[in-house]
Amino acid sequence: MAGLFDTYGRYYDLLYGDKDYAGEVDYIHRLLDRHGLGGREVLEFGSGTGRHGRLLGDRGYQVTGIERSAEMAGQAASTEGFVCQQGDIREIRLGRTFDAVLALFHVLSYQVTNADVQAAMMRAAEHLRPGGLFVFDVWYTPAVYTQKPEVRVKHLLGDGIEATRIAEPMLYHNENRVDVRYTLFIRDLDTGVSQTITETHAMRHFSLPELDLLASATGFERRGAEAFLTGESPSETTWGLCLILRKP
Repeated sequence: MAGLFDTYGRYYDLLYGDKDYAGEVDYIHRLLDRHGLGGREVLEFGSGTGRHGRLLGDRGYQVTGIERSAEMAGQAASTEGFVCQQGDIREIRLGRTFDAVLALFHVLSYQVTNADVQAAMMRAAEHLRPGGLFVFDVWYTPAVYTQKPEVRVKHLLGDGIEATRIAEPMLYHNENRVDVRYTLFIRDLDTGVSQTITETHAMRHFSLPELDLLASATGFERRGAEAFLTGESPSETTWGLCLILRKP
């Protein structure tokens, strides 16, 4: 995890320019409302460049983002309702509590060891008021083993840059982990200067019984589990699983 996204993160918004952040925030807003969120103070783990947080701020939430990457935290401009600071979600202690903790776009899947997952979940519990919600999405084990990750190529143009990204996965079945090797070819269209960036992102996937055990061990009770965005029941086609945990 050390240094992850510090180079890759420079091009993060270009690479995910087609991501439906507004639709995801609509979904999260409805989900929080459906599960009876009592307030609007939110802590966001892994807030990236702040695109979720700023949209939530536009909806009246007060969002504090925590982002480990210095590069991405530096891009996360503060707006009304959203502020961001650099920090590690396994270690952060703000000395205050919130109505909800969010960890979106598979942030918890980046915690690949049991110790790291438990630490992140414990920090979430410590920052929640009684009755508060911890909402996060992860890679779901049945889908990973049924569909299997495959090599993907993405080509993009924007901000005077041409970019090609190759994602090559390697499965580690005994560790519930997929290592995705990203190779990013960047060309500046004005200067013609090119560069190649390579990063390996280790991603953990989870089963529901595993998540229930982790939740119980860190002081949570499960209130819901559904396919991210659609709200459908989890199945072998559910790549992104959304968990809703409550702090008693």
